[in-house]
Amino acid sequence: MAGRGEVELVDLQPHPRVFTFTRDLQWKPAIDPIHFDKPGVVGVGPGKTFGTIIAEHYPDVIVGLIPCAVGGSPIDSWQEGAYYPPTKSHPWDNAIHRAKQAMQYGEMKGIIWHQGESDSNEQLAAGYECKLHDLIARFRNELGNAEIPFIAGQMGIFEERPWNSAKQKVDEAHRQLPDKVENTVFVSAEGLSHKGDEIHFNSASYREFGKRYAEAIIKLEKK
Repeated sequence: MAGRGEVELVDLQPHPRVFTFTRDLQWKPAIDPIHFDKPGVVGVGPGKTFGTIIAEHYPDVIVGLIPCAVGGSPIDSWQEGAYYPPTKSHPWDNAIHRAKQAMQYGEMKGIIWHQGESDSNEQLAAGYECKLHDLIARFRNELGNAEIPFIAGQMGIFEERPWNSAKQKVDEAHRQLPDKVENTVFVSAEGLSHKGDEIHFNSASYREFGKRYAEAIIKLEKK
């Protein structure tokens, strides 16, 4: 979700109505990278493209992005008080704090979730769906809105890195969300490419994913 794509010129062009909430809780024009979980590797992600398309679709709206992703984190680290050693952070606590600070300036309109690789193993996959549904409920409870849209993106589908049964199980949890939890959408990663590491999408694919996320939430809004 944070994005590891190579930053190109298009990623450095801000939209006049798309802003990002910085690490120090300030608003600034959104240019990539907008995340800061792992400064040495962070790059282009889906966020900026998502925000730009939303702004173009709603010309009277100012879009605020609240980056909270923690690359590589398993869903168990998204619990109150949980500590994630690789980034020396508390993913859940930090996300809730940042969201509540940002909500002083506007209305929370949706959550984008792209995670699951670290849970795609025999020990964790079976319990993933239950934890995901619980996470959505906790987000909605903490943010005071039981109907906040939750958009779940599919993990990368790369020929060079075939999925095992555990990864298929996690994908199933994402894919079946709309049938089991209200106001949720599943966004496919079909046709997207990696950047050569067989794990992370390339820049063009991240932008396409941002477009797909935006189209998904716009469609949900129209229901």
